[in-house]
Formats: sequence, C-alpha cells, structure tokens
Amino acid sequence: MTIPSKLRVISYLAPNCFDLYAAITAYLGRVLQLETQLHQGECDPLEDPLLLQDQLDLAFICGLPLNRYCQVVSDQLQTLVAPVMLGSRYENQAIYFADAIVNAYSDVKVFADLAGKTFCYNDLGSNSGYNLLQHRLIQDGHHQNFFNKEIQSGSHQRSIRWVVDGKADCAVIDSVVLEQELRDFPELSEQLRVVEVLGPSPMPPVVVAQRLGKSLIQQMRYSLLQPDTELQKTIDRFGVKRFAAVELKNYKVLRIAS
Repeated sequence: MTIPSKLRVISYLAPNCFDLYAAITAYLGRVLQLETQLHQGECDPLEDPLLLQDQLDLAFICGLPLNRYCQVVSDQLQTLVAPVMLGSRYENQAIYFADAIVNAYSDVKVFADLAGKTFCYNDLGSNSGYNLLQHRLIQDGHHQNFFNKEIQSGSHQRSIRWVVDGKADCAVIDSVVLEQELRDFPELSEQLRVVEVLGPSPMPPVVVAQRLGKSLIQQMRYSLLQPDTELQKTIDRFGVKRFAAVELKNYKVLRIAS
C-alpha cells in the first residue's frame, strides 16, 4: 500500500464534463484530506507515459482503452465507480449510448443513407466515436468503403461542430457528451438530428491505482456512492443520478466490438 501525499488525477474523457471530474476530485481530496491535482489528458491513454509509468492515482477513462490497457498491464488499475445518468433511456444503469448525428438539413433519414457520406470521428481508440460504428457496419455486412471519406476530428465536440458546419456529413457521439453539449449550447438542438442509436455500452469508469491499497480504495468507493451536498449539486447539474460500483469484468464485453 502506498498513501500518496497528493492525489494525481487525469481525465481522458471529453472536456465538456471536466468540471464534473474536478468536483469528484475535489470531493475525494476533502474526504481523504489530501491535496489533489487534476489535468486533462492530451494523448491516447495507451501512449501516456504517466499511465505507463504508474504515476497516476486516479483516472477518468473510456472503457475500451481501459480494457485494452489492462490486457497488457493487468495488475495496475482497478475500477471504482461509474456515473448513472438521469435520462430514462439509461434505465438507472451505468450505461451510455453512441448517437449517430447528421446536420438537421441533411437528406439522411436512416442509417443506410449514410453510405457514401463523409464520416468524422474523434479518434480510432474511441468506443462511441469509432468502434461501435465499425462493429455495426460489420454486422450489417457493409464493406470497408461504406463511407466516401473518413476524417479524424480529435474530439467529440469538434466532430459535432464539423457536422453543424458541413465539414462532415455525420459523426457518432457519446450520448453523455452530446447531451451535455446540448445543455451548454441549446441552439445545437435545431442544427442536428440523431438518425441512429448504437449501444448501450458500460459507462466510462473512474479507475484507481491498485498500489494505493484496499483500505484507501474502499474508502474512495464508499465516499463516491454517498456524495456530500456540494458534490451532489454538481452531479445534478451534469445530469448524473448517482454513482454505481463497477468491476473491470463489466468492460470485457467491449472486446466483442473491437
């Protein structure tokens, strides 16, 4: 067991929910009476030296790269909790969807109409932005040239803007990210349409370094399952109903789509 003097935290998730991750981090700092340091990840977690060298105590990470990382390094990370969103389609479970979006004025009506269009994605390692769509195309028997063009945007938020601006015809967006973007920019609801919903998939978890020890990890999990009033106000603002305990095995289903 290693008790840190400072809780080093990173988010590999979309920055439009960064204030939520900051509130979670600050809350854990209050509970554990530790200084905290949170920053936004700037590279693929599978290529991040901080993660590879076990220099992070806590991370907010998508289930697909987590699964891939743990297949190589099996004894470094442990899942703590994942958010359960308020929307009725989440059915009080720690799941999310991938929403295929087009411009509101697009001639695309159904999924098959996306053939021959320009598709943009956040990155190749994204479950919601790329992996689930590729799995769907394989299931439907479509060949590799289903789209006329595929371009990488670098983020879900940029993909949304590219569809709005006409730089791309379609994108597939993490439903939680899309819903937050619609809360932040309500005008987008008149500029976009969802033509297909993929999933559900297990919700991106909060993970912790196993070297912190069972006692500290259990304290973190218990604390997040019973947030204080200050944290509750923030999670309400982000459409989070509660946190649910999750295990690494819950994310093995993502290998099927890989």
